[in-house]
Amino acid sequence: MENYILEMKNITKEFPGVKALDDVTFSVKEGEIHALVGENGAGKSTLMKVLSGVHSFGTYKGDIVVDNQVQKYHHIKDSEKAGIGIIYQELTLVKEMNVCENIFLGSELHSNGRIDWDKSMHEAKKWLAEVKLNIDPVVRVLNLGVGQQQLIEIAKALSKNVKILILDEPTAALTNEETKLLLNIIRNLKTKGVTCIYISHRLNEVFDIADRITVLRDGKTIVTENKSDLNEQKLIAHMVGRELTQLFPKKKHTSGEVVLEVKDWTIYSQETDDIALDNINFQVKRGEILGIAGLVGAGRSELMMSIFGAWGKRLNGDILLNNKRIKIHNPHQAIKAGISLVTEDRKRYGLVLEMNIEKNTTLASLDKVSAGGFVINKNEEVVVSNKYVQDLAIKTPSVEQLARNLSGGNQQKVVLGKWLMTEPQILILDEPTRGIDVGAKYEIYNIMNDLIEQGVCVVMISSELPEILGMSDRILVMHEGKITGEMLAEEATQEKVMLYATGNQ
Repeated sequence: MENYILEMKNITKEFPGVKALDDVTFSVKEGEIHALVGENGAGKSTLMKVLSGVHSFGTYKGDIVVDNQVQKYHHIKDSEKAGIGIIYQELTLVKEMNVCENIFLGSELHSNGRIDWDKSMHEAKKWLAEVKLNIDPVVRVLNLGVGQQQLIEIAKALSKNVKILILDEPTAALTNEETKLLLNIIRNLKTKGVTCIYISHRLNEVFDIADRITVLRDGKTIVTENKSDLNEQKLIAHMVGRELTQLFPKKKHTSGEVVLEVKDWTIYSQETDDIALDNINFQVKRGEILGIAGLVGAGRSELMMSIFGAWGKRLNGDILLNNKRIKIHNPHQAIKAGISLVTEDRKRYGLVLEMNIEKNTTLASLDKVSAGGFVINKNEEVVVSNKYVQDLAIKTPSVEQLARNLSGGNQQKVVLGKWLMTEPQILILDEPTRGIDVGAKYEIYNIMNDLIEQGVCVVMISSELPEILGMSDRILVMHEGKITGEMLAEEATQEKVMLYATGNQ
């Protein structure tokens, strides 16, 4: 008989008009690392919210059994008492507070009615050592990097003596080195008896770390298998319900005339007086996807935001659009000139999450749905937003759906729709598939191909080398604010790109 530390039996959860979980069964063995995968909207996060008590007992059907005890959580504290800890993709630390305060927030160590700070500091150091984080517990969280903050979240969970640790997209914002460190820490926790549920869209990580894998699709359990019985192609087929013959649907593009040219572009940092972008020169041609690669901090996003008029202080340089010199001092001027930018952080800079799809889609093009530029034509707004929902295959009950209630892939499509409505000549995509599932990625890639055929120039920044190599026609590589390499895709290899990315030419 299998020794399961967790069994979720016949879990069904409904929201108005949507069945998010449909008779889901999910079992985890004691001491294993169990990966939970599926497309955005498959039900992974909802299932974990049921398990962690965010969705309380009575709001769903089915049973949760932990250590052979049926659980009826009324709030998160109940799940914590049962030994369950969850670390969300969007960290929940209070950045103005120090590390020690964050670790014990809500579970403060008391003595005679007061917080025992000596004991708290001692315990904080113990838990920080557990996650291999050598920092002073009095340091404020806002002074730490994302990777360190992720480890503090794990230390916080461990301080509550968790038996089951849930990690939801824990590496989404981490560098490669930080990711390796985090995966090693998770393996170390396994040796100490902590059971982990690992949610990730990064299938290479899933195959690296998981013992078993469960796939959800459309709110249903599709399969649970040992990692050794799966490969990436099989797993993708389970996730999307069909075979993807290739991850990158690259089409042969024929580059044409130069549409955008950037000359001698030198930019001071927005935060300091240091030169952040040094004498950049490049061209964007019609009929090609221009990929921009480089390590974190190379200046890729800063380069595109500076061209868009949203970052830095210009020292020198020119932008030529269709051989005419243009001046861009702010995003409004960039949009008017025909340049649009899909930022890497869609929730912070791409969407107004509390607004619906309709309002988000038209937000950058209000002049196109208003009479005389003043009064918005509601009917026109509905027609236009529905067009982009249809064209981009956005999964939603209606355009009245709030952006925050959409899956990551559908949120990204709404951002794309917003910028496509501006009718750009140049569309800059900064990490266009970050945090979205493999099926949604494939759809985004097909949209990029369609845009090229329509005559739109696409510039793609990506930290994923397979994506750069798989979708680009020409590749620029940056290192410390400079372009260190340029090559056609057919000439490029991961080794060659990394050579330029590390400053070797």
